Amino acid sequence: MADLFHSAGWDVEGWVHAKESAARLSVKPYSIRVLDVSQRGEIAKRAGVFDAVIHCASSRGGDAEAYRQIYLNGARHLLETFPKAKILFTSSTSVYAQRDGSWVTEESETKPLRDTSRILLEVEKLVLEKGGIVARLAGIYGPRRSALLSKFLSGTATIDPNSDRFVNQVHRDDIASALFLLLNREAQESAQIYNVVDDEPILQSECYGWLAQRLNRSLPPIRKSEQPRKRGDTNKRVSNAKLHQLGWTPDYPTFRDAMEKSILPSFADVVP
Repeated sequence: MADLFHSAGWDVEGWVHAKESAARLSVKPYSIRVLDVSQRGEIAKRAGVFDAVIHCASSRGGDAEAYRQIYLNGARHLLETFPKAKILFTSSTSVYAQRDGSWVTEESETKPLRDTSRILLEVEKLVLEKGGIVARLAGIYGPRRSALLSKFLSGTATIDPNSDRFVNQVHRDDIASALFLLLNREAQESAQIYNVVDDEPILQSECYGWLAQRLNRSLPPIRKSEQPRKRGDTNKRVSNAKLHQLGWTPDYPTFRDAMEKSILPSFADVVP
């Protein structure tokens, strides 16, 4: 994402939490700093003039308290330190708790059962009150990153006929282009929410069926799934119509496109 902004002529500064990440990114043509957004003092040291700030930190697999520290407190610190900057917060489509397979838009009800998702809604409210932008990201996949493919290859995937669900995903590069669009619009509307997801929600069973056929492997076993779902026990189809209306067009509009063009080639060491 930072590469995209830099190539478009923006002055970019990237913040990471781990020294290892900073070392890996040290070859980038813009500055990389190790910084913890949950610490007000560290943010205050970087006080300066920024046109835009993207709050897209990782929870690092943490619990509700980690979400509160990283996302909520992090947002507070950023808003306090950079009051004139446009703040964009990357939230999650997990805030939609629908279970009936219905389509959801940015106007749909958000009453998640999980504490982590409820904290994300707190952050959204805070950012929107300050005129910021909220991008609700679907499940992220991309090069060397796909939860469904990893489960399929490892043999841990199952197909539960009594609990099939729609999978909403978005490619890493399409997220970057969406955020770039949202921060580059000349006539920006303040306090807006956008779903960032590909064009075609697909049933999980269809994903596994396509992978089995494409890779010439057996379907996963059909039985009740015992693995907890990262985004909770939900089943919905997330609409990206609002983002499309701004002119956004994903390079990977479907699961099949992303797999063929990006993800499977990146798994070439394990996928023939």
